[in-house]
Amino acid sequence: MYNSFTSELILQGQHVALEPLQAEHESELLLAAADGDLWDLHYTSVPNHESIAAYLKVALEKRTKGSQLPFVIRRISDEKIVGSTRYYRISQQNRNLSIGYTWLSASAQRTAINTECKYLLLTHAFEVLDCVAVMWHTHHDNVRSQAAIQRLGAKHDGILRADMVLDDGSIRDTYCYSMLASEWPAAKEFLSQKLFRN
Repeated sequence: MYNSFTSELILQGQHVALEPLQAEHESELLLAAADGDLWDLHYTSVPNHESIAAYLKVALEKRTKGSQLPFVIRRISDEKIVGSTRYYRISQQNRNLSIGYTWLSASAQRTAINTECKYLLLTHAFEVLDCVAVMWHTHHDNVRSQAAIQRLGAKHDGILRADMVLDDGSIRDTYCYSMLASEWPAAKEFLSQKLFRN
C-alpha cells in the first residue's frame, strides 16, 4: 500500500493539484493562511509565522516515517497555493487511512476546490491504494467541517470525549466519521455531479 505513497505523488484535477508538501513552501503557505487570517480559528491547525517551522518539520518527519502524506493545495487557475491537506493515520495492515489537517484560504472556500480535493484523495485511497475505509476526525466546534464530511456520504461513528488537550489548554471532543469502500461508488457519483455543475 505505501508504495503508492511516494513523496513525489501528485494528484491532479481540473481545479487543483495536490503536491507533496516541501520546506520551500513556507512563504506560500503563510500567504495562503493570511487570506482570511485562518490562524485565528481555534478549531483547526493552521500555521502562522511563529508555528510554520514546527508545522513543516513535524509534517515532513511523519511523511518520512510513513504515517502521513501531507500535500499543498495549488489552484490551477493562478498557480497559487491556497491551503493544505493530508493523509494521516495510515495503516497498511488494516488498509485504512484518515483525511484531514485540511484548511483553505478564504478566497478558495465555497468553490470547487475542496470538492475536487476530496474527490482526488478518495479516488486515490479507494481505487489505487485499495483502502477498505477512509476516516475523518474533527473538532467539536467545527460544525462546517462536520456538515461537509457528512455531505460526502461519510457516516458519523461517534464522539471521543475529552480526546485531546490543545495548545491553548482547551479540551477537544473529537467527532469521528468514516466511509467504507462499498459506500465510495455513491459518494463518487455525488462528487462527480457536483464538480460537473461547477
